[in-house]
Amino acid sequence: MSDALANVRYLVDDVQACVDFYTTHLGFTLRSSAAPAFADVVRGPLRLLLSGPASSAGRPMPDGETPVAGGWNRIHLVVDDLDAEVARLREAGVRFRNTVVSGPGGRQILLVDPAGNLVELFQPR
Repeated sequence: MSDALANVRYLVDDVQACVDFYTTHLGFTLRSSAAPAFADVVRGPLRLLLSGPASSAGRPMPDGETPVAGGWNRIHLVVDDLDAEVARLREAGVRFRNTVVSGPGGRQILLVDPAGNLVELFQPR
């Protein structure tokens, strides 16, 4: 089983809003869409599966718990100029979870997609 893409699934409330967010602001390309249930977008080797409430991934579990969007897991996108990306995205009205944080490996910030899922922008040292 070989696939050149890494696949990550995000549960979302509104598939089209998330497609628009990732393609407009973060450089993803729409690969396929069955909105409002599902779509997938691609950036480099990352395939992001956007699964809405009507998708099979959104169905309740046997114990009755329903999958929900959001949480603290996130995709991690490396950028060359974090300050420029933050300025560009703020200008576009993108919502951020925090301010830029510096650590031993570089600098990062978290932004929030329309469903509440996090995306980390990271600039290595």
